[in-house]
Amino acid sequence: MSELLDEIAEEQSLPKRYFGLSWKRLSLFSLIVVFSGIYIGVILFGENSLQVLLNLDEYENFLREEVSTLKSENAGLQKELFELNELDPDSK
Repeated sequence: MSELLDEIAEEQSLPKRYFGLSWKRLSLFSLIVVFSGIYIGVILFGENSLQVLLNLDEYENFLREEVSTLKSENAGLQKELFELNELDPDSK
């Protein structure tokens, strides 16, 4: 019986013995895991990543507030300009 178990153990390859998979399937599974990890890394930290999207969204909000501030400042300056033009009769 012991000889039979030793013979079976010698016939099975290392991945078959430990993972229950053949070399081909273990290699394919490993490649899928590696490429999935790279893909997720690119999505989270790459040039067109989630982090860049969130930063751009924050910058867009900042610019919208800046535009609003500048519009109100511009309106006040235009009002002041029109008031000064009415006081100066030579400006016409």
